[in-house]
Amino acid sequence: MCLIALAYRAHPRFPLIVLANRDEFLDRPAQAAHLWPDLPGVVAGRDMQAGGTWLGLHTSGRFAALTNHRDLRRPSVKGPSRGQLVVQALMNELSPNDNPPLDGYNLIHGPIQALCYRSNITGTDEALEPGIHGLSNALLDTAWPKVERSKRAFAEAIASSDPDPDQLFTVMMDRATAPDDRLPDTGLDRERERALSSAFIAMDGYGTRCTTLLMVDGNGQVHFEERSHHPSHRVVLRPVLAW
Repeated sequence: MCLIALAYRAHPRFPLIVLANRDEFLDRPAQAAHLWPDLPGVVAGRDMQAGGTWLGLHTSGRFAALTNHRDLRRPSVKGPSRGQLVVQALMNELSPNDNPPLDGYNLIHGPIQALCYRSNITGTDEALEPGIHGLSNALLDTAWPKVERSKRAFAEAIASSDPDPDQLFTVMMDRATAPDDRLPDTGLDRERERALSSAFIAMDGYGTRCTTLLMVDGNGQVHFEERSHHPSHRVVLRPVLAW
């Protein structure tokens, strides 16, 4: 994932609402969200190149989502796919002391009642505070323009007791780019930094592949919906969590 807005223990009906865009090379093969037959209980899309995923839910009540941390000045690390961290977190196989050499990442993970935020940039793995959060390719709640815009629109979209999925998906379709004086400095040239500053990215060969909405209510009822943009299709899953 490259942009996540989430409300954690901040809505009267839904203890967790997640809205996320996955940005990736358009030719990287992937499967749409589904129940994994080889790992019963896992609900997620699947990266067919490395076998991991970017966001998922386990019917036992675990959630995980990952974004890359973008800083081209840091040396690249040759290691396993960061998408495997999401799978390990969903399967409850992620140790607090397990820090394999990987490129920079952010990971939100854990039981829905006790989510954590982990980053190998800061070396921390700490409890996620209740509230509305935004995460892109910097640390959690870094005030990048698209993070701030998305958090505001997301907060407005969940203000009712029964949020409208269509309105939520619209939040992540925002193609407005940041003004040059507010662009982040991640080591990219100005043109690419500008192209990546919108919530919905459309570049030659790279862009927003899908948008995912997850809403979990207090009874464990789940609305898990993925809308793919390349090609266009929609998947709606309604698993029930075993609290």
